[in-house]
Amino acid sequence: MSTTIDAPPRSSYWTVNPSTDEVVHRRDAWTDEQADAALDRAATAFETWRRTSVDERVALFRRMVDVIGSHAQEYGHRNAEEMGKPLKQAVGEVALPQRMFSYFADNGPRLLAPREAQMAGASRAYTKLEATGVTLAVEPWNVPAYQAMRAAAPTLMLGNTILLKPAGLTVNSSLLFDEWFREAGFPEGVYQTALITSDQISRFIADRRVRSVTFTGSDRVGSIIGRQAGEHIKPVVLELGGSDPFIVLDSADVQRAAGLAAQIRLGNAGQICVSPKRVIVTDKVADEFIATYAAVFAGAKVGDPFDPETTVGPLSSIAAADELQGLYQDAVDKGATVVVPGGRVDGPGAFFTPAVLTDITPEMTIYSEEAFGPLGMIYRVPDADAAIALANDTKYGLTGTVFGEDIEEATRVAEALETGGVGINRYFGAPIEVPFGGTKASGVGRELGESGMDAYANVKSYIVG
Repeated sequence: MSTTIDAPPRSSYWTVNPSTDEVVHRRDAWTDEQADAALDRAATAFETWRRTSVDERVALFRRMVDVIGSHAQEYGHRNAEEMGKPLKQAVGEVALPQRMFSYFADNGPRLLAPREAQMAGASRAYTKLEATGVTLAVEPWNVPAYQAMRAAAPTLMLGNTILLKPAGLTVNSSLLFDEWFREAGFPEGVYQTALITSDQISRFIADRRVRSVTFTGSDRVGSIIGRQAGEHIKPVVLELGGSDPFIVLDSADVQRAAGLAAQIRLGNAGQICVSPKRVIVTDKVADEFIATYAAVFAGAKVGDPFDPETTVGPLSSIAAADELQGLYQDAVDKGATVVVPGGRVDGPGAFFTPAVLTDITPEMTIYSEEAFGPLGMIYRVPDADAAIALANDTKYGLTGTVFGEDIEEATRVAEALETGGVGINRYFGAPIEVPFGGTKASGVGRELGESGMDAYANVKSYIVG
């Protein structure tokens, strides 16, 4: 039976198919007794897991790579049903966590080895990353496998255990992860999906056995999580979204830049934190860029995520689609130019036809708020300096992209961006090999890369006489 859901009770996890509005799964949140038992298991498992050799962890990580790959289709089908991601994209998502476990299997021994230092008066001085306890991760719905494993891989290689609270929208996808870890041979309690409430999150943060916290989501909730972690003197990683600039300079390969920017913006129906939400193009190349970018948007096929021809599925929920429609309509009402018309699709589901706008001004809500959906926003500027000023005129600072064949100028622009990462003549995306995170209201801390374990570790120094 089809129904429209305003909001699930706080004590339940509901999955509503955004293509049909049908409730497909409902699970009760854990009782306090269940939550406490899970934390006990994680803390007990930590005492054994921290003492496993790095070689043992590496072997488990390598098995995990194969296990994840063997469940790609199952994960993809669950994710397509829960959040409307086109099946091909959902299946392809598992490549990212596979790469994470491969990276830490390859590099974990080196990263966990003592870091030697020269010190006068000491026969030896060195620093080691040491495990601390339980990590609490609170993760979103848009790319569940990527988000969960981005937190899990580094902290588990370090020797910590992890409790992961999934988003209610994608709880069925997230429960698969426990099966992956069991099949790969990880000990019980090392990784657990925790169906906890907001009150239980607060209790976990306050518990002395939880030694680090990571959260991905809105800046509003992130500020609450960060405040609670700070109250209990615990390290926290916050990834809080963004309004990432994609800058196209006079010297850019315009066709390549336009095609890439549009394709990435439409990925996952625009519901990606590092999606190029604000395209900033210099006047010299703007007309050519807009024409190519608009053609990609106009050619998008909106529909059933299980249809292989679909390139853009529904948004994650009716509420999300209505919110994006409000931003779109506000901009149009206040004078934005509609290059490609779009908006909410009549009928069941949270479908939204991709649209492209130009002539966006500060009076429009969309100028300062993150647009989480298939809405292309293009700004024309006279030169590189104007592009920098506009790119930085936001509370967010996650990632950015700069296109320009004049590498000296492109690098100058990239270095001026107030972001946690930037791609030059390529999309920054979701790299595994370098630290990922933002600045300003996009968060604090870093995950992955060379320093990926640091946020969860006791960085302990030794001096030998």
